Amino acid sequence: MMKLIRKTIPASTRYVFLLLLVICTKALAQDGDIDRIDKQGERLLQVLELSQVEQLWLPGLHVNWESGEADGKPLKGNGKHTHCSAFAAAIAKRLGIYLLRPPEHSATLLANAQYDWLTSAGKTAGWDQLTDSKEAQALANRGLFVVAVYRNHHDDRPGHIAIIRPDQKTVQRVIEEGPQITQAGATNYLSTTLKQGFVSHPAAWNKKEVRFFAHPIAWADTKL
Repeated sequence: MMKLIRKTIPASTRYVFLLLLVICTKALAQDGDIDRIDKQGERLLQVLELSQVEQLWLPGLHVNWESGEADGKPLKGNGKHTHCSAFAAAIAKRLGIYLLRPPEHSATLLANAQYDWLTSAGKTAGWDQLTDSKEAQALANRGLFVVAVYRNHHDDRPGHIAIIRPDQKTVQRVIEEGPQITQAGATNYLSTTLKQGFVSHPAAWNKKEVRFFAHPIAWADTKL
């Protein structure tokens, strides 16, 4: 094709044509799709759809960390009393994956502790740290259990953690708004963007302090 272009199109026109070709190629790469959701990704998506996260693990209530149901116990201490880390740990447990959870650590400030655990002992428990948000979305689409986690700079203030949700986003959308997530938190979302879900922690998104970790799911070992 390039030989045909050289023979039939004047040099000045060829330059413009090739310049446009390069621009279009870059645009397509930038706006291309993340890996498509495969069968394992569809199974993970179904687990999240059935989690009832918008009805359970509600903020402002004392809940059973594993079921998300309010247990009527009084709240202790100050703060919003959200349950992002309990929700992430509960779904991980359903999938046969260990993520730091009660009773090994209190539900209080658990997201910070999960961050510390993932960056240390998590490797020996099958977790791998990912390079960026694009890889996080791609692996979730392929059915890996992927979490996005932010550690607060202050030990006495909560961090945040969410589960990456399989979604057929373009690369450009992932860059602009982050992967799609399912989370409990100040607001519980079955589906929202990472940018929106972590809005209470500006440094997480604005300063790119979110870290991503993935763990394979052994579906044969689950009851789902």
